Amino acid sequence: MQTSTLAAPSALFDESERRKLAEASLRSITLSTSRAHGDEFFRVLVKDLAAALDVFYVIAGEIVSVDGDEANRTLAVWAGQDYMDNLTYSLKNTPCSEVNDQSMCFHPCDIQAAYPLDTLLVDMQAQSYVGMPMVGTDGTTLGILVALDTKPIDENKRLLALSLLSIFSARCAAELQHRRRELELEELVEKRTKALANARDLLLQREKLAALGSLVAGIAHAINTPVGNALTTVTALRDYAIELAPQIQAENIDRKRLLAASSQLVSGAELIERSLHRASELISNFRMLAITQDTDELSDLNLYDYLTGICIAHQPEMKKRQVQVITALANNLLVRLPAGMLSQIISNLLMNSLLHGFVDRSSGTISIVAHLEGEANKDLYVSFSDDGVGATPEVLRRMFEPFFTTRFGQGGSGLGMHVVYTLMQRLGGTIEVLSPASGGLQVNLHFPACVV
Repeated sequence: MQTSTLAAPSALFDESERRKLAEASLRSITLSTSRAHGDEFFRVLVKDLAAALDVFYVIAGEIVSVDGDEANRTLAVWAGQDYMDNLTYSLKNTPCSEVNDQSMCFHPCDIQAAYPLDTLLVDMQAQSYVGMPMVGTDGTTLGILVALDTKPIDENKRLLALSLLSIFSARCAAELQHRRRELELEELVEKRTKALANARDLLLQREKLAALGSLVAGIAHAINTPVGNALTTVTALRDYAIELAPQIQAENIDRKRLLAASSQLVSGAELIERSLHRASELISNFRMLAITQDTDELSDLNLYDYLTGICIAHQPEMKKRQVQVITALANNLLVRLPAGMLSQIISNLLMNSLLHGFVDRSSGTISIVAHLEGEANKDLYVSFSDDGVGATPEVLRRMFEPFFTTRFGQGGSGLGMHVVYTLMQRLGGTIEVLSPASGGLQVNLHFPACVV
């Protein structure tokens, strides 16, 4: 490439002295930048290079694309006595464009005349220029390391300048590649995090639908009993009324039979009334459960009533395995929690016990015990335990892993306890699983600051 030159001056240093000067500068800059990374590395480097080369400006910049054109975005700029603010400028009509083409550029004087369209050189009052590309391991130019001065650079400094810029441009390239890899890793981590969050939401939705399906099955079973009783009684009363009508129309009416019929009608009506009241209570209870399944909003709940409703919804499975639920908590205990999330937690714990705790067992018991602690007794602690088969240390260790199940292919999805753990985290609570020496499984739940 074309460079401007000065008349050859008498040598200020001989070859040995120049080598010693270069080595001393190299050691000094290497020491000062050895522990610096990122932006701090570039700031230390430009300042120390300016001092070593005795120039006014040193610029370290990264090649970027701006509106389709290549530009230099400075990472650090030393200007005489202090740092300049970073800037971005186009490479067109500048000596930096030649450096970007991986040419070592040295202009000892008259740099403005060589590049008359470069207004930045005018603003800096630059007279001389030394530039070196930062070349990555893939052979592409990542950035530019430049030294400029407001006076001509002595030809005797050429070797020192090119040597130092060559050495530290390689270190700059490594630093830029490290920065870019970090950005790529951050972007990858962000994408993976979003993907995991989406997958978790899908898992939660899947388990929510499964819990809702179990709830619907429980509703159908629980309501079917009182409605069936009422229907059977109504049918019997209708048949009895049909049989009784001819007797009433007869000339001789048996008073005793009429009194018996009246008693039968009253008993049947009372049975129908009790059955329909029971069905109405169940519908009201299940309606509350169903409404809260699709919301994470806080609700004021009577804990006893709400847990009772959840347990009733799982009566078909409990009846099949002859498992009963015993609760020990105050009837008037009010808590403020997302009802849908609480329902999923208790439902998954119930199903976990029913599916895993009572395998090959003819009967069993599940206990739900609650007590209050914390400031002003606002923290709720719930102990959910069963007297089932318990769990091994290995199972306990992996209990909350997604898709981990001891009943693969036998009805276990491996998601139930993972969902419980995830929901407890979202509530800001804690969960602990134990398998006592006495047998069974115990799950301790802590709901902070939720008691009304």
